[in-house]
Amino acid sequence: MPELPEVETVRLGLTEWVVGRKIKSVDVLHPRAVRRHAAGGADFAAALAGRTVTAVRRRGKYLWFALDSGDAILGHLGMSGQMLVVDRSRPPGPHLRVRFAFTDRGPELRFVDQRTFGGLLLSPGGADLPAEIAHIALDPFDPKFDPAAVVAALARRRGGIKRALLDQTLISGIGNIYADEALWRSRLHGERDAAALSRRAALGLLTNVSDVMAEALRHGGTSFDALYVNVNGESGYFDRSLAVYGREGEPCLRCGAAIRREPFMNRSSYSCPRCQRRPRRMQGHLLNVSRGKRVPS
Repeated sequence: MPELPEVETVRLGLTEWVVGRKIKSVDVLHPRAVRRHAAGGADFAAALAGRTVTAVRRRGKYLWFALDSGDAILGHLGMSGQMLVVDRSRPPGPHLRVRFAFTDRGPELRFVDQRTFGGLLLSPGGADLPAEIAHIALDPFDPKFDPAAVVAALARRRGGIKRALLDQTLISGIGNIYADEALWRSRLHGERDAAALSRRAALGLLTNVSDVMAEALRHGGTSFDALYVNVNGESGYFDRSLAVYGREGEPCLRCGAAIRREPFMNRSSYSCPRCQRRPRRMQGHLLNVSRGKRVPS
């Protein structure tokens, strides 16, 4: 799933190509693309005709188009969503879900989504911040982001630090890739108790989160396949700079130990066994599992 750097890359492209343009028509070609718009695709299209895009904004992994009506088009890319700016003459591909045409007869905006996990909706009065995502925390790129407040929240947090990083109501925009990368830079295992981190360690982790995502943004994000591209259909190349994510068995760039992969929330976590020691409680758990003992839930 695209994380903050990928969504911000898309937002920057949309700002260049869409802001200031008036929508002529909208074609909803698959109902799942607007399933969260309760009134349906026809209402979605009718409400947008004649509206001008005044800004493209983002919070965490969500982005929205502010409209001159004060409303907003709220979008989430899901696993495979793409916002593509293309010439009107280009034939539609098999995964085109929503098409926006503009009165200036310039390039179209197309929402393409192979797996249809993403989607769009109209948020009444949502130009500044859609009510649907008001519960989402600020992300590290937001000027109002307060690292000290996040550190204080982590001190009250029970459970592993990686789970805390992925909680979008605590800090938004971080997903599996950049959590693993920031934890490696901080020499922390993801199962370390969030509340047990010192203030210095927690602040250092947040700094590494910001740094790694800023570096990824400069590279256009991370693309492992063709599902994530920018508005021009180009892939990001930060995957060439990843230190641990997706590098199972390869040498750690810091100490040379083989990178390990561990199961995590139906996904995988990548870390260095030497630089990122497992917490003792986790080591005991794994030992009991290896001996076939029943581990209390």
